[in-house]
Amino acid sequence: MELDDAYANAAHIAGADAYPARWAAKAAAFREAMSETGHARLDHAYGPGAREALDLFLPRGEPTGLCVFVHGGYWLRFDRSYWSHLAAGALARGWAVAMPSYDLCPDVTIGKITRQIARAVTTAAAEIYGPIALAGHSAGGHLVARMAVAGVLQDDVAQRIHSVVPISPVADLRPLLKTSMNAQLGLDMAAARAESPVLMQPMDIPVTVWVGASERPAFLDQARWLGEAWECPVVEAEGRHHFDVIDALAEPDSKMVQALIG
Repeated sequence: MELDDAYANAAHIAGADAYPARWAAKAAAFREAMSETGHARLDHAYGPGAREALDLFLPRGEPTGLCVFVHGGYWLRFDRSYWSHLAAGALARGWAVAMPSYDLCPDVTIGKITRQIARAVTTAAAEIYGPIALAGHSAGGHLVARMAVAGVLQDDVAQRIHSVVPISPVADLRPLLKTSMNAQLGLDMAAARAESPVLMQPMDIPVTVWVGASERPAFLDQARWLGEAWECPVVEAEGRHHFDVIDALAEPDSKMVQALIG
């Protein structure tokens, strides 16, 4: 369809096919190491479904707060098991990190996934006291942006939100109506508008939009649209594309981790 190539990331990244296996291997090694030291609580349910579960990684000592990372994959693929290693940056700074899975389209709607992530954040917040920082990548960037809108999270959790960093977010879902993947996403114009953060007002919390400077023009546009709509900073990470822009989450001293937890 008209915008298929515009939103095709892998086709424009050298060696794209190797990334998922590499992510999965790093994540598995990280979970094993954290489990061996007693700093991982895996498969913590936040709902009745098989995919409604999260992994919680704990720092040494009392956590300063809670960071939640929501994965991407166009609401169609992946789960939390690919990304565990990205918890390293916040953990090294003393924050606990939760990583939820969620149901995928076409089995559920994007609206239902939004509600699942709200439950996941609420469940993790009951385990860890203190401020809450939210980060998400691509479709996950959309989902954490939705958490920044009043009424999505219950008030006692929303009041604890310290910062939100949508990374390469899909902030306006309307263009996806012109992609072949919408056969699985099941969006119509009303549903796309109802789930587009660019058409909503955020709560009064710090939001920093992050995107790789070498990403597809459509994703640069999406990041800029959200920055303009929400009047928040947009960081374009030099030399980074859609698949490696998230690597900075594993680095304690990165600018991305600084924006997320200060």
